[in-house]
Amino acid sequence: MPVQVTDCSFGYRKGSRVLDSFSLRLGEGCSVLLGPNGAGKSTLLGLIASALRPEAGRITLDGLDTSSSKDLKAYRRKVGWLPQHVRPVPGLRVREQAAYAGWLKGMSRSEAWERSRQAIEKVGLTSLADRRSGELSGGQLRRLGIAQTLVHDAQVVLLDEPTAGLDPVQRGVFRELIGELRHLTSFVVSTHQTEDLAETYDSVVVLDQGKVRHQGPIDSFLTLAPRGVPAERRAETAYAGIVTGEV
Repeated sequence: MPVQVTDCSFGYRKGSRVLDSFSLRLGEGCSVLLGPNGAGKSTLLGLIASALRPEAGRITLDGLDTSSSKDLKAYRRKVGWLPQHVRPVPGLRVREQAAYAGWLKGMSRSEAWERSRQAIEKVGLTSLADRRSGELSGGQLRRLGIAQTLVHDAQVVLLDEPTAGLDPVQRGVFRELIGELRHLTSFVVSTHQTEDLAETYDSVVVLDQGKVRHQGPIDSFLTLAPRGVPAERRAETAYAGIVTGEV
C-alpha cells in the first residue's frame, strides 16, 4: 500500500491541535487504531480520507499526495472511508445507494451499477438490494457502508468505530465480515473497545492524546499483558498498561 502520514498537524480550533507533527506508516493488511475517545482516531482517518486538510505535513499513498490538486482525484479512488455514523440516503434503495457511491468516485452509470451489484453480494446484502436503505438495521447499514467503499475497488478502507452501538452478536458478525473481505483490500479500523481485537487483524496502533504510544503486530501487543492474565483479558490489560505508561 502503504499510507504514509508525515509530520502532520491539525486542529479544529486555532491554537489547539489534535495532532501535532504526527507521523505514521500503515502497511498492507488489517490494522487497528486503538485509543480512548478524543485520542485523535477520527481526525486521523479524516485526514487519510482527505476529508480534512492538514495544517502542515503530507499524506501519501502510492506516490499520490493529498496536498496535490492533480493527485487528489486518483488518491480518493484508492481510499474508501466509512465514518462512524452511516446514514441512509433518503428514498434510495440499497443497490442505488451503493451505485451512487461509485458515481461520486467518477464511475460511469453502467460501471457503477455493475460494481454495486458485486459489492452488495460481497457484504451479504443481495437479498436486501431492493429495500430502502432507511429500513436497514444498524448492522445492515454498516454492511451497506462497506459495500459503498468496495464499489470503486478501494486499495485501503478506513472504518471509523464501525462496531459502535452494535450488540455483541452484531460485533462478532462484523469482525467475521472483515475477515472474509481482507483478501480484497487493506483495512484500517478505529475503535476504543479492546474486545474488537481479533485474529482478523495484523497490527495494532495505540493512539492517545494525539500520539502513537505503540505500534506493532497484534501478537507482540498481547505479550505486553503481565504473565498470568487470562487470555480473554490480555488485550484490555495490555492496552491499559500502554495508556497509563506502565509498560
